Amino acid sequence: MQKITTCLWFNDNAEEAVNFYTSIFKNSKIGTITHYGDATAEVSGRKKGSVMVIKFELDGREFLALNGGPVYGFTPAISLIVNCDTQQELDEMWSKLSAGGQEVECGWLTDKFGLSWQIVPTALEKMMQDKDQSKLDRVMAALLQMTKLDIAKLQQAYEQ
Repeated sequence: MQKITTCLWFNDNAEEAVNFYTSIFKNSKIGTITHYGDATAEVSGRKKGSVMVIKFELDGREFLALNGGPVYGFTPAISLIVNCDTQQELDEMWSKLSAGGQEVECGWLTDKFGLSWQIVPTALEKMMQDKDQSKLDRVMAALLQMTKLDIAKLQQAYEQ
Protein backbone atom coordinates (compact mmCIF):
# COMPACT_ATOMS: atom_id res chain seq x y z
CA MET A 1 0.00 0.00 0.00
CA GLN A 2 1.37 3.40 -0.93
CA LYS A 3 1.59 6.06 1.78
CA ILE A 4 -0.52 8.69 -0.03
CA THR A 5 -3.52 7.85 -2.21
CA THR A 6 -5.54 10.28 -4.32
CA CYS A 7 -9.31 10.21 -3.76
CA LEU A 8 -11.46 11.33 -6.68
CA TRP A 9 -14.99 12.51 -5.77
CA PHE A 10 -17.69 11.73 -8.32
CA ASN A 11 -21.40 12.41 -8.15
CA ASP A 12 -22.64 8.91 -9.02
CA ASN A 13 -20.50 7.72 -11.95
CA ALA A 14 -17.32 6.54 -10.20
CA GLU A 15 -17.65 3.03 -11.61
CA GLU A 16 -17.96 4.33 -15.19
CA ALA A 17 -14.96 6.61 -14.65
CA VAL A 18 -12.82 3.85 -13.14
CA ASN A 19 -13.64 1.52 -16.04
CA PHE A 20 -12.70 4.30 -18.47
CA TYR A 21 -9.39 5.14 -16.76
CA THR A 22 -8.28 1.53 -16.28
CA SER A 23 -8.95 0.84 -19.98
CA ILE A 24 -6.50 3.59 -20.96
CA PHE A 25 -3.47 2.98 -18.76
CA LYS A 26 -1.32 -0.14 -18.84
CA ASN A 27 -0.64 -1.92 -15.55
CA SER A 28 -4.04 -0.83 -14.23
CA LYS A 29 -6.72 -2.73 -12.39
CA ILE A 30 -9.88 -2.40 -10.37
CA GLY A 31 -9.60 -3.50 -6.77
CA THR A 32 -12.28 -3.63 -4.12
CA ILE A 33 -15.70 -2.07 -4.56
CA THR A 34 -17.64 -1.04 -1.47
CA HIS A 35 -21.37 -0.35 -1.57
CA TYR A 36 -23.53 1.94 0.52
CA GLY A 37 -25.11 0.04 3.41
CA ASP A 38 -27.90 1.05 5.77
CA ALA A 39 -25.88 3.47 7.91
CA THR A 40 -23.86 5.07 5.11
CA ALA A 41 -26.83 5.38 2.76
CA GLU A 42 -28.90 7.14 5.40
CA VAL A 43 -26.16 9.61 6.35
CA SER A 44 -25.16 10.40 2.77
CA GLY A 45 -28.56 10.35 1.14
CA ARG A 46 -27.27 7.79 -1.37
CA LYS A 47 -29.17 4.69 -2.43
CA LYS A 48 -28.48 1.55 -0.39
CA GLY A 49 -26.55 -0.97 -2.46
CA SER A 50 -25.13 1.63 -4.85
CA VAL A 51 -21.37 1.92 -5.32
CA MET A 52 -19.73 4.00 -2.59
CA VAL A 53 -15.97 3.62 -3.19
CA ILE A 54 -13.74 1.79 -5.63
CA LYS A 55 -10.05 1.14 -5.06
CA PHE A 56 -8.16 1.03 -8.34
CA GLU A 57 -4.69 1.41 -9.84
CA LEU A 58 -3.52 3.39 -12.85
CA ASP A 59 -0.09 2.34 -14.07
CA GLY A 60 0.55 0.81 -10.65
CA ARG A 61 -0.47 3.93 -8.67
CA GLU A 62 -3.36 3.56 -6.21
CA PHE A 63 -6.46 5.74 -6.36
CA LEU A 64 -9.84 5.75 -4.69
CA ALA A 65 -13.05 6.78 -6.46
CA LEU A 66 -15.94 7.95 -4.28
CA ASN A 67 -19.56 8.41 -5.30
CA GLY A 68 -20.13 11.27 -2.91
CA GLY A 69 -22.94 13.11 -4.65
CA PRO A 70 -23.12 16.54 -6.27
CA VAL A 71 -21.64 18.43 -3.31
CA TYR A 72 -18.18 18.83 -4.88
CA GLY A 73 -16.83 18.83 -8.41
CA PHE A 74 -13.44 18.78 -10.05
CA THR A 75 -11.60 21.99 -10.90
CA PRO A 76 -8.36 22.57 -12.83
CA ALA A 77 -6.75 23.46 -9.49
CA ILE A 78 -5.98 19.73 -9.23
CA SER A 79 -4.77 17.81 -12.27
CA LEU A 80 -3.12 14.51 -13.03
CA ILE A 81 0.06 14.66 -15.09
CA VAL A 82 0.81 11.98 -17.65
CA ASN A 83 4.46 11.96 -18.75
CA CYS A 84 4.89 10.63 -22.29
CA ASP A 85 8.15 9.51 -23.87
CA THR A 86 7.08 9.82 -27.52
CA GLN A 87 4.73 11.89 -29.65
CA GLN A 88 2.79 8.73 -30.46
CA GLU A 89 2.21 8.01 -26.76
CA LEU A 90 1.27 11.66 -26.16
CA ASP A 91 -1.16 11.63 -29.09
CA GLU A 92 -2.79 8.39 -27.88
CA MET A 93 -3.21 9.61 -24.30
CA TRP A 94 -4.54 12.94 -25.52
CA SER A 95 -7.05 11.31 -27.85
CA LYS A 96 -8.33 8.84 -25.27
CA LEU A 97 -8.54 11.19 -22.29
CA SER A 98 -10.02 14.13 -24.20
CA ALA A 99 -12.77 12.01 -25.83
CA GLY A 100 -16.06 13.50 -24.70
CA GLY A 101 -14.22 16.14 -22.69
CA GLN A 102 -12.57 19.44 -23.53
CA GLU A 103 -9.16 20.26 -24.93
CA VAL A 104 -7.84 23.24 -23.04
CA GLU A 105 -4.35 24.68 -23.68
CA CYS A 106 -0.67 24.10 -22.94
CA GLY A 107 -1.11 20.33 -22.78
CA TRP A 108 -4.14 20.46 -20.47
CA LEU A 109 -7.48 18.78 -21.04
CA THR A 110 -10.60 18.02 -19.07
CA ASP A 111 -11.98 14.51 -19.50
CA LYS A 112 -15.66 13.63 -19.85
CA PHE A 113 -15.95 13.35 -16.05
CA GLY A 114 -14.54 16.85 -15.46
CA LEU A 115 -11.10 15.71 -14.21
CA SER A 116 -8.16 17.81 -15.46
CA TRP A 117 -5.10 16.15 -16.97
CA GLN A 118 -1.77 17.45 -18.24
CA ILE A 119 -0.36 15.36 -21.09
CA VAL A 120 3.30 16.30 -21.33
CA PRO A 121 6.44 14.98 -23.00
CA THR A 122 9.19 13.82 -20.66
CA ALA A 123 11.61 15.88 -22.78
CA LEU A 124 9.92 19.06 -21.56
CA GLU A 125 11.28 18.64 -18.03
CA LYS A 126 14.85 18.63 -19.32
CA MET A 127 14.17 21.71 -21.43
CA MET A 128 12.61 23.55 -18.48
CA GLN A 129 15.66 22.86 -16.29
CA ASP A 130 18.10 24.46 -18.72
CA LYS A 131 19.92 27.46 -17.20
CA ASP A 132 19.83 29.33 -20.53
CA GLN A 133 16.88 31.71 -20.08
CA SER A 134 16.61 32.36 -23.81
CA LYS A 135 15.97 28.64 -24.40
CA LEU A 136 13.33 28.61 -21.68
CA ASP A 137 11.67 31.70 -23.13
CA ARG A 138 11.53 30.15 -26.63
CA VAL A 139 10.12 26.86 -25.31
CA MET A 140 7.48 28.66 -23.25
CA ALA A 141 6.53 30.89 -26.19
CA ALA A 142 6.03 27.79 -28.33
CA LEU A 143 4.18 25.91 -25.59
CA LEU A 144 1.77 28.80 -25.01
CA GLN A 145 0.65 28.56 -28.65
CA MET A 146 -0.28 24.88 -28.33
CA THR A 147 -3.27 22.94 -27.13
CA LYS A 148 -1.93 19.39 -27.48
CA LEU A 149 1.85 19.58 -27.10
CA ASP A 150 4.10 18.88 -30.08
CA ILE A 151 7.49 17.48 -29.06
CA ALA A 152 9.20 18.34 -32.37
CA LYS A 153 8.08 21.98 -32.22
CA LEU A 154 9.14 22.30 -28.58
CA GLN A 155 12.52 20.74 -29.42
CA GLN A 156 12.91 23.10 -32.39
CA ALA A 157 12.20 26.13 -30.20
CA TYR A 158 14.66 24.83 -27.62
CA GLU A 159 17.47 24.32 -30.15
CA GLN A 160 17.02 27.59 -32.13
